[in-house]
Amino acid sequence: MGLDIVRLSKDIKYRDPRDEFLGYDHRRHNQRRQEHLASLGLDINGATVLEVGAGIGEHTSFFIDRGCHVVSSEVRPENLKILRLRYPDIRVLDLDLDNSPMLNESFDIVYCYGTLYHLRNPERAIEFLSGCCKKILLLEICVTFGNEDALYYCPEEVANPSQSISGIGCRPTRRWVYNQLKKYFRFIYLPITQPNSAEFPIDWTLSPPDRQALTRAVFIASREEIVNKLLTEEIPMKQMRH
Repeated sequence: MGLDIVRLSKDIKYRDPRDEFLGYDHRRHNQRRQEHLASLGLDINGATVLEVGAGIGEHTSFFIDRGCHVVSSEVRPENLKILRLRYPDIRVLDLDLDNSPMLNESFDIVYCYGTLYHLRNPERAIEFLSGCCKKILLLEICVTFGNEDALYYCPEEVANPSQSISGIGCRPTRRWVYNQLKKYFRFIYLPITQPNSAEFPIDWTLSPPDRQALTRAVFIASREEIVNKLLTEEIPMKQMRH
């Protein structure tokens, strides 16, 4: 990979997760993502849900409020502690998606928003997530512009509780994500809309204005066909705000 894995160390000064996850910009970003997901009109209410990479649980209530039975997971100890305090009535698991986690359960929905690009083994993680998924995998990820099938690695800040615990993340192309999901699911969809946030491009024919900026895409992988005018089985080059 050309990058060294950074192990958790007492010498690293870790940031307080609440400072990272509960800041104005972060919470506003999450609101835009959840508004968009709700706008798609997917069959979510009352489902069993596995939420991975939950951080301190800023997305968890989206499913609780829809009557779902939620099992949440995270890998960072400092995040897990807060997650369990915030949601004492749900089961919270310590799952390391980079290191072949074991979970002999399946769920109607697997929710993986803002997690896959913090991994050094995203292909292995997709295989694991598909094995836990009975119906729909909801995936949101930072991607690299381009039409090629490619996976690009990048360093991340271990001290930041919202980034990679290993110090290695990735920025795949949309084509790479699509093709990996297609190995395990019959139907792969992308919304024709994007969340109302600058990190979600709507014109993929352009070069990103800043090569260092985060650019994001949403994928829905399904066992069954979903008839929904807001979803397409193509990788759209132009999208709209929802």
